[in-house]
Amino acid sequence: MLEVTRNVAPAPEKPENALQEQYFGHEHVTVIEPGRGWRWLDLRELWAYRELLVVLTMRDVKVRYKQTVLGAAWAILQPFMTMVVFTIFFGHLANMPSDGSPYPIFVYSALVPWTFFANAISSSSSSLVGSAHLVSKVYFPRLIIPLSAIGVGFVDFGVAASILLTMMLFYGVGWSLNLLMAPVLLLAIMFTALGVGTCLSALTVSYRDFRYVVPFMVQLWMFVTPVVYPASLVPSQWRWLFYLNPMSGLIEGFRSVFLAKPFDFLGLAVSACVAIGLLLVGVAYFERVERRFADII
Repeated sequence: MLEVTRNVAPAPEKPENALQEQYFGHEHVTVIEPGRGWRWLDLRELWAYRELLVVLTMRDVKVRYKQTVLGAAWAILQPFMTMVVFTIFFGHLANMPSDGSPYPIFVYSALVPWTFFANAISSSSSSLVGSAHLVSKVYFPRLIIPLSAIGVGFVDFGVAASILLTMMLFYGVGWSLNLLMAPVLLLAIMFTALGVGTCLSALTVSYRDFRYVVPFMVQLWMFVTPVVYPASLVPSQWRWLFYLNPMSGLIEGFRSVFLAKPFDFLGLAVSACVAIGLLLVGVAYFERVERRFADII
């Protein structure tokens, strides 16, 4: 019996590209590895997940006003009722100066940006804990969660600002070209809120006590910010120290926007620099501890 021997060539190895094509059907494979030490924000990755940011923001907007009787009217009632109380106690009883402007407009022009800032900090500080089901199961840049929480406040700001513009006409306060500075100042307030909010959200994941610290901190912060009183009450030699609070210069800037007064560019510059510093520190700390969120949340 003859034995037939055939030389069988070994199967060629698949190139790396072919293996990647078989990996979930995608040509490009993203490998997620733990970082080491401090790392900076990956803006390209954040931009790649921009659709998720929009989806989470719209979700928060819908959830906020879902099954409410007044709906978006709460965006008006919160600063408006606070303005009424401040006008009665500070404007009439305490005779707080208002730099020659009607006190309701004076205080409301500060309450609109302050309410945006306070709500942004409160919502972003608890956003990670509230989204624990996402953080522990799906990978995406965690910074999107506090960003989406801050984005909800733009809707409230737009509604409240429209009421303020109407009140200005009622009190005889005309509109001016200073209104064009409003988006720039709003962006600076968003940077401040993002810096503080991301830092507090990261701390809240590890230390749940910050859930009780944040409301007290926001309330105290309001009284060291010129919301119910003008910055002119602070002696000029100490005003630079006063503007180290970033919201001081930004709130006074919004008063100049709505009341058509000259801008204090020195105060704005100091407050803007501090706001940028808070943003850099807050985001850097957030990125530093981000890798631990899924394990401890």
